[in-house]
Amino acid sequence: MSKLFAPVDLDQAATATVEDVLALVRDCGGRVTSARRLVLEAIFKAKAHQTADEVAAVVQKQAPDIHRSTIYRNLDDLQELGVVVHAHLGHGPSTYHLAATAHGHLVCEECGAVIEAPDDLFASLSRSTRSRFGFEIDPHHFAMLGRCRRCQ
Repeated sequence: MSKLFAPVDLDQAATATVEDVLALVRDCGGRVTSARRLVLEAIFKAKAHQTADEVAAVVQKQAPDIHRSTIYRNLDDLQELGVVVHAHLGHGPSTYHLAATAHGHLVCEECGAVIEAPDDLFASLSRSTRSRFGFEIDPHHFAMLGRCRRCQ
């Protein structure tokens, strides 16, 4: 991790567009590069969660000279800034999406369906875990595995 940015308390309006995020990057002392802009555009335009390789494919379609390691570093930097979050949806690679739209995930172990779950679904689990174990969970980072309605 680059430790390029200090964590920032963001609200959704502060990062509503690619330009908003780039302004935040500048304000935090980061550089606005074509690679960073393309990574952000790929994430903002995505209709679903994307793996780092999927983000890289979108970026490299427009700019083949941008190396995958640059794309991965940008994803790490944007996550460190608090603009992007990654989640582990089952056994596959991590997926990325905008932090402003962060949510929990339910993944069917039979068919692979991913259901985006609102934060309040995990509120009771979060309170219980904190109270019983002194442990704060991050429900955006992991997926609850099980079986969807169709596969039960």
